[in-house]
Amino acid sequence: MAASQTAVPRSYRLASLATLVLTVVATLVGLFVPGFYRDAPVLLPQVYGQDLLTLVVAVPALAVSLFFAARGSLRGYVSWLGVTGYLLYTYASYAFMTAFNELYLVYVALLWLTLFTFVGGTVRLDAPSLKRRIGETSIRAYVGFQLLLVVLISLLWLSEILPATVSGTTPPSIADAGLPTSAIYSLDLGVVVPAFALSAYWLRQRRAWGYAFTAVLLVKIATLGGAVLAMSLFMVRDGQPVPLPQIVIFGALTLVSVLLMGRFLLSIGSEPRFTGGQVNT
Repeated sequence: MAASQTAVPRSYRLASLATLVLTVVATLVGLFVPGFYRDAPVLLPQVYGQDLLTLVVAVPALAVSLFFAARGSLRGYVSWLGVTGYLLYTYASYAFMTAFNELYLVYVALLWLTLFTFVGGTVRLDAPSLKRRIGETSIRAYVGFQLLLVVLISLLWLSEILPATVSGTTPPSIADAGLPTSAIYSLDLGVVVPAFALSAYWLRQRRAWGYAFTAVLLVKIATLGGAVLAMSLFMVRDGQPVPLPQIVIFGALTLVSVLLMGRFLLSIGSEPRFTGGQVNT
C-alpha cells in the first residue's frame, strides 16, 4: 500500500484499539454464552449472524486496515474508516434495539468510540489527494451501484412502512419482535440512504468528497452485506422462512460491492509526500 498525506492521530489509534478489544469481548460473549441474549426468538438468528460476521471479518479487517493506515497508507485509511462505519452502524443498532443485557454499557462505549473515530477520521481524510490518486478512473459503475442501493433499500423498508402507516397498524417485523419501533428503519432511511444518494451525486460531479464517501461506503456496504447473509444462514438454521430471492439479491449485492470496493482501492495510485522539505514516496 502506498503512503499518503493522511495519517491516524494517536487518539484515534487508541480508540480503534479499544474498539477491537470491546468488540471481541461482545461478540465472543454473544456467540458462546448460552442464553445471553434476551431478545425475541425471531431476532436471535440475526444477532448471532451479526456477531459472527463482526468477529470473523470486521475485527481482522479493522486491525489490518488500522495497521496500514497508521503507516500512512491512504488505502488503509479509507478501509479503516469503512470498517469503523460498519461497527458504528452495528453497535448503534445494538445500543438502541437489543434487549437490555450485561453488555449494555459495552455497546454504548462502542457506539461512542466508533462515532468519535468515524467523524474525526472522516474530517481528517485528504479527499483532494484521494481524487488525484484515483485519476481518470471511470466512475459510472460506482455512481450506478450507489443509486441502485438507494432505490432497493428505500423500496425494501417503505414496502413495510407505508402499508402499516395507511392502515394504522405496525409492520410485522416490528410486531413479531415485540419492539416499539425499528432502529434499522431509522438508520437506513435516515442515514444510509441519504449518504449513498449524496455520495453518488458528488461523485457524478467529480467532487473530491464524492470519491471519499464512495471509498468509505463501499467498504461499509461490503461488510454489512456479509452480515445480512450471515443473518440469513442463522435464520435458515433456526427454521425461519427466508425467501430464496432475498438471499440471491443480497448475495449478488454483496459480491458486487466487494468487487467494486477492490477495484476502487486498487485504483488509488501513488503520490509523493512532503515531509520536512523532502519528497517521500
